[in-house]
Amino acid sequence: MMELLWLLLPVAAASGWLAARRSAAPRDKLKVDPASDYFRGLNFLLNEQPDKAIDVFVKMLEVDSDTVETHLALGNLFRRRGEVDRAIRIHQNLIARPTLNRDQRALALLELGQDYMRAGLFDRAESLFHELGDLNLYQEQALSNLRIIYQQEKDWDKCLQVSKKLEQLTGKSLRIEQAHYYCELAEQARQKRDFATVNNLLKKAQTCDSNCVRATLLQGELEASQGTCKSAIRIYKRVEEQDPDYISEMLPSLLHCYKETGNRKDLFSYLRDLLARHENIATALVVTDIIEAEQGEDQALEFLTGFLQNSPNLEGLDKLITLNLKSRQGATPETLRILKQLVEKMLSNTSAYQCVRCGYHAKTLHWQCPGCKSWSSIKPVEQLSEGHSLGVEGQGSMRQAM
Repeated sequence: MMELLWLLLPVAAASGWLAARRSAAPRDKLKVDPASDYFRGLNFLLNEQPDKAIDVFVKMLEVDSDTVETHLALGNLFRRRGEVDRAIRIHQNLIARPTLNRDQRALALLELGQDYMRAGLFDRAESLFHELGDLNLYQEQALSNLRIIYQQEKDWDKCLQVSKKLEQLTGKSLRIEQAHYYCELAEQARQKRDFATVNNLLKKAQTCDSNCVRATLLQGELEASQGTCKSAIRIYKRVEEQDPDYISEMLPSLLHCYKETGNRKDLFSYLRDLLARHENIATALVVTDIIEAEQGEDQALEFLTGFLQNSPNLEGLDKLITLNLKSRQGATPETLRILKQLVEKMLSNTSAYQCVRCGYHAKTLHWQCPGCKSWSSIKPVEQLSEGHSLGVEGQGSMRQAM
């Protein structure tokens, strides 16, 4: 409540100044005494009736070139505080005044549109932003807000239309965003089993952004679902060139396709080369599984231990403990079992993905960050922070426990 009182004090002061100025005017030209209105509003404020105080002060502040900014500032303050109803009331009152010039009215429309967005009234906001487009004023802000609305409503065709207008207006590229809009449309077409449309939309996505990993993964899934696993393998391998951070996302599908083709030797060779280029724990764990299946647990332990010495990782540590538990065949130290439980608990409490822009953490992959709303910014993370990394002494202690 005290914060609201402080918020209204500048308005009360401005109203008081206006009341004093009007009081100096001839009485026969005034229908009401502004000073009495001012004290009435101040009384509401002191008696913790801010809504009534707002009505009085806003009514006193006649809209003219000197007070438009005061109305806009007050409305913005309320919107930022989350009091959207009050912001809407102030901006609606402003727009209703016939004394506004064209630019002032457009600015008030923009602010009211943002009020409606904050309130979740997207249809009303959309109408106001289109009106700004007709006025040819504040177009960049209006189009940007329309894009936000259409993303929220998942109207991807309109997202594409608005983003292209924004590009022409500002000269700023939105190709990454457009690629994802095409991918969203491709996902919708896939649900309808319209595979020709899916293929066409994914090509458009790749044209917009040649490094769009999402389009590549969808294209690989499409090929695999149609039984052309060799083609899918070639597609999945593009991910390494587009963004190595997403290697872990394509590996399960790649393994499935290699299994379907029966070419296990080529798979192992490719994975070893891939691991040499990128020390990725997901790749290392797959290689470990293959070595365990073909050469035994001891060879798998040796390989994984060597990898973890250079690239400590909780997932790798968990696998290493599991292999040791298998190899002990009943003679397992209790400390090893406790260590495994601790590592599993740490893994369950960590996030597998993080936004590189705002730091948002997630358990699953989101192509659009729920936090900052940016696209292609959430990436897989290695499950080990610097604070938990294993030093030389830690590695020695671990081996002793085993």
